Amino acid sequence: MENFVFRNPTKILFGKGQIAKLASELPAQARVLMTYGGGSIKANGVYDQVKAALGSRTVVELGGIEPNPRYETLMKGVALVKEHRLDFLLAVGGGSVADGTKFIAAAVPFTDGDPWRILADNAEVKAAVPLACVLTLPATGSEMNTAAVISRGDQKLAFLSPHVFPVFSILDPETTFSLPPRQIANGVIDSFVHVMEQYMTYPAGAPLQDRFAESILQTLVEIGPRLLASPRDYDLHASFMWTATMALNGVISVGVPQDWATHIIGHELTALHGTDHARTLAVVLPSLLSVKRATKREKLLQWADRVWGIREGTPDQRIDAGIAKMRTFFEAMGAPTRLSAHGIPASVADVVAQRLAERKVTAIGERGDITPAVVREILAAAA
Repeated sequence: MENFVFRNPTKILFGKGQIAKLASELPAQARVLMTYGGGSIKANGVYDQVKAALGSRTVVELGGIEPNPRYETLMKGVALVKEHRLDFLLAVGGGSVADGTKFIAAAVPFTDGDPWRILADNAEVKAAVPLACVLTLPATGSEMNTAAVISRGDQKLAFLSPHVFPVFSILDPETTFSLPPRQIANGVIDSFVHVMEQYMTYPAGAPLQDRFAESILQTLVEIGPRLLASPRDYDLHASFMWTATMALNGVISVGVPQDWATHIIGHELTALHGTDHARTLAVVLPSLLSVKRATKREKLLQWADRVWGIREGTPDQRIDAGIAKMRTFFEAMGAPTRLSAHGIPASVADVVAQRLAERKVTAIGERGDITPAVVREILAAAA
């Protein structure tokens, strides 16, 4: 096991009725920027619950944060914070709203040029406005981690900073009851691939982290189709919400190598074609595992055994069967696993490889051996 330092200061308030706790969790004199997405929170009652809990505090709203939050929209939030002298940010929505709010939090005090440098140049985030989340769409784990992904033009980039850990996050499973099936499916797939990025590498003498990761994968496989069939089952949605948070709050990644190549490639597909983030992951991951089977062999066999119960056949047959099981799972969640099913041409393999080469993203994966040429091979196999 590798050396590590683990700290996660985010307080979680979990369960029905917890939105009312905003009244006591937020500082009494807080001046709040409340952020949200396309307005679904006004239709499902979450907006009214949040506003009631905020009481007489000064609240300025920024709605319209996109599913892939755009820099231009978020900079409007930066301007609002500065204009109204706001000192606390409250994200009400899914991972995109939380991610965008993290960027606003980091951009407000940023003084080293254009805040886009936080993403494009990995410029250091030295401070951030405190923020909290009311989660309405489980998927990204952003409610309990340091990561955010932001879009600008045809780029979709990520940053990490301990300064943007939410102070607290409220997870009420009832807020997910009105979600469309496509969003539920995307959340399940995104969470599954988050785990795979941290687990599917090579043995690192970390059996507990492996078992944690495998239990999250098994839970998602078990509850995913049932969520689609029972959209108002509280216990199912509670399990999903907590599972998605645990998939990317740092617990399973300590002391082990990580991959993240699937996400890097998937972000390019979203930037170029607007395909849902989770659906790009469902396309990329099966092909990546097949192409990289030699370097991931031990973990692939362990995964096939422990997650899918595959114990018969040659090693390559078991690996193929595990990948096939995963494809079947993604397809059962309504996510096609081929580029062609999303209307993406096979030529995208060359385009993505060139884009990564131009940005000098040339050594990704846990071993740094996924080059633009390998990315081309992965996407060609996904056609």
